[in-house]
Amino acid sequence: MFSIAICDDEKFFLAREKELIAKYMKKKEYTYIIDTFESGIDLLEKGDRVAQYDIIFLDINMYGMDGIETAKQIRDYTRDTYIVFVTAFMDYSLEGYKVDAMRYLLKEMTSLDKEIAECLDTIVLKKNYVEYRQTFDFREGRKTLFIDDIIYIESNLHKVKFYLKGQKEKPYTMYDKLDNIEEIFSVYNFCRIHKSYLVNMKFVESVERYFVKLSNGNTISISQPKYKNVREKFICFQKVKKEI
Repeated sequence: MFSIAICDDEKFFLAREKELIAKYMKKKEYTYIIDTFESGIDLLEKGDRVAQYDIIFLDINMYGMDGIETAKQIRDYTRDTYIVFVTAFMDYSLEGYKVDAMRYLLKEMTSLDKEIAECLDTIVLKKNYVEYRQTFDFREGRKTLFIDDIIYIESNLHKVKFYLKGQKEKPYTMYDKLDNIEEIFSVYNFCRIHKSYLVNMKFVESVERYFVKLSNGNTISISQPKYKNVREKFICFQKVKKEI
């Protein structure tokens, strides 16, 4: 699933960008969520949770805090989010380079549709994006989950809990052994960091001694015997991401 934020203090363009991005996602049959913000200050109130977004579309010329300063503060939290500037002026290329901006899109009604589609095509290609799915029989009913939406899985007394990206409700639960779940997820980027935890490496922000920090702000313990392996997998995963 794509998690996208749009930040623009012009309500017309905020709505227009959301409409065009949703149009693209529906055409490609991707799952997505889009959050909108009318100022950089509002967006940054999410703190380190801003790292949950795969893509952030930022207006440059905003009141209070402009898009460049907003982008700089976003980069304090994450280097992985794609930042796309949407602007009426194309004179910020040097500043955009400093925050590793993906693209500049011009606020031009006749071309914005095409520019957003081309920009998203590029991001999808860079991410090598494929939506892998698995179906499980939870206590809450049968659910088909996108693998990239699962942050981590916790086991306690044979009850397994799935914690999902952007999920506001309680985690999905089922009765099973984490060993069985680990086998299912062995072909994906999951790592057993503890007898009770299976973590999606995509959401690991850092590995400390002895815990991982996740992009949703949670920290989870690493068992001492598994620390070296977890650390090596994290380093390898980060290296692969940079090469893609």
